Amino acid sequence: MKCPFCAKNLSRVIDTREIGDGIRRRRECQSCSRRFTTYERVAPINLLVVKNDGRREEYNRDKLLEGIRIACAKRPIPSQVLEDLVDDISAQLYATGEVEIPSRAIGEMVMEGLKKLDDVAYVRFASVYRRFQDVDGMVDEIQGLKEWKREATAAQEREAAAQEREAAAQDKVRQDGAQQRQNGAPNNIP
Repeated sequence: MKCPFCAKNLSRVIDTREIGDGIRRRRECQSCSRRFTTYERVAPINLLVVKNDGRREEYNRDKLLEGIRIACAKRPIPSQVLEDLVDDISAQLYATGEVEIPSRAIGEMVMEGLKKLDDVAYVRFASVYRRFQDVDGMVDEIQGLKEWKREATAAQEREAAAQEREAAAQDKVRQDGAQQRQNGAPNNIP
């Protein structure tokens, strides 16, 4: 494997891990001692992206990743998280079984992923993807994001409260059982 730093063909594999649709290898160049990552993936069927004007172009994972990186520029998001997002979107695209995917569907998947990841990146991507004609369109998108976040937070709080209630109920059953055993009562609690 050629080192991206010194272009020598002397590298050794330090770590190998399976990822969703392939293998990730961490390598160290034996010439310059720098480390880099390579990925091995099964060559998938060729997907075609149908653009809004009807043109078709081959799906390009790197192009998708670059667009997401631009939206996430100067945000505290590790590059591996962006790689994982693109992997998830790619897996969803291939899982459809379709050969042609509308660019709008890909854009919606990116929007959904960025919405969960980072508000600023979401708004940046939305401003390009949705092609806002005026500030009102952007304000509407931001208000929609805020509402989604409120609903998501409320759902998380409900889930946490339900888990706390369940844990308290289990603790109560354990305490009642321990109390009965101390009192010498038969242990026939289901």
